[in-house]
Amino acid sequence: MARLKITQVKSRIGATERQCKNLDALGLKKINASVEHDDSAIIKGMIERVKHLVKVEEVAVKKAAAPKAKKAEAAEAAGLTVYPARSAQDVVLHLCGATPLTPATPEGYDEDGVWLGPDMADVRGQSEARRAMEIAAAGGHNLIMIGSPGTGKSMLAKRLPGILPPLTYEEALETSAIYSVAGLLRGGTGLIKQRPFRSPHHSVSSTAIVGGGSVPRPGEVSLAHNGVLFLDELPEFARDTLEVLRQPLEDGRVTVSRVHGTASYPCRFMLVAAMNPCKCGYLGHPTRECTCTPSAVDAYRRRISGPLLDRIDLHVEALPVEYDDLASEQGGESSADVRARVMAARALQRERYKALPGVRCNAQLPSGALRRYCRMTPAAEKILRSAFERLGYSARAYDRILRVARTVADLDGSEVLDTAHLSETLQYRTLDRKFGM
Repeated sequence: MARLKITQVKSRIGATERQCKNLDALGLKKINASVEHDDSAIIKGMIERVKHLVKVEEVAVKKAAAPKAKKAEAAEAAGLTVYPARSAQDVVLHLCGATPLTPATPEGYDEDGVWLGPDMADVRGQSEARRAMEIAAAGGHNLIMIGSPGTGKSMLAKRLPGILPPLTYEEALETSAIYSVAGLLRGGTGLIKQRPFRSPHHSVSSTAIVGGGSVPRPGEVSLAHNGVLFLDELPEFARDTLEVLRQPLEDGRVTVSRVHGTASYPCRFMLVAAMNPCKCGYLGHPTRECTCTPSAVDAYRRRISGPLLDRIDLHVEALPVEYDDLASEQGGESSADVRARVMAARALQRERYKALPGVRCNAQLPSGALRRYCRMTPAAEKILRSAFERLGYSARAYDRILRVARTVADLDGSEVLDTAHLSETLQYRTLDRKFGM
């Protein structure tokens, strides 16, 4: 590694006198570089790992240059604007204002932080399902959508990553470590930058879901850590495959024991599921007739056990889309608008739970802390008591109702849970009764 004087670099790049004065005004005297055979100064080793970049916060550095090959990792540094450059010459030209460099941005977002993937604006109608998606994203809650084929359940689920907040640096490290162990981290891509969205086929085995093999490897629940596990056509999954989800959903960690050893992997994910109301898919449809017998409908629904459904926070019905909604030139609300509200709610949660280690959102709030952080007005508590006694909710459902109500209140900017927050939350717990599951 040679230390080139700035005067040497100036002469090599042919900087003008005015540009040289600008460069001198920055107080930059030397630059670290390795001299290649073509005598060009290439930045090398300035950032070998993103972890080093994050430490610049301790010395109040807000901007840095990084090798272009490392821009994926560098873009993840919190509180730091990173400029990817191919050579020291690029850095000098940027500093003196001749050829400005474009800051690196996390993958999946443009320079203004706008999501580049599928947008919520593409979804027509489904106002109730869209609202449930927003609540799920704001609090990290589990969600199930029930509706006839073609109502947009899968379409909505695939747009969930666009309204979730970007991964924090700590989350990116955790997720990348899991993918590295699984052999799924591609070289040169740096840290995982987008929240995982895993959508296994319904023929997947229970081992593939929780992990395993002769040498224990992460399964789908761990690969979805800090992201989304989407199970489409939920009743088509094998019963034992669905039942193994119960412990990971509750504990946020799965332990796989095999002859060659035991491995424990984190698995804090959002479970999003979609299903038809019956085998043919048209039970309750306003225009199409259901061809299923009552016993067939009952058998189809009972493929999902009560204990699993009890662990899903939000149950929403996706109704057939009206013609006027489909034909309208005006689309739905964009992912950027929804994401702004989600991020505002998450910011409230981060501040509220900063004294609780490992709690990043309402869905992770431990039961012992619910009374402290989910205070209700007397009228709201009366509504919850009535619903609990009338519908026979379990203790687990009670906790989950409070967590979701806490999220609804956060989206409303309220610190206390009021009647409107509890009433809206309770409407998302009725499908298990309505469909008899």
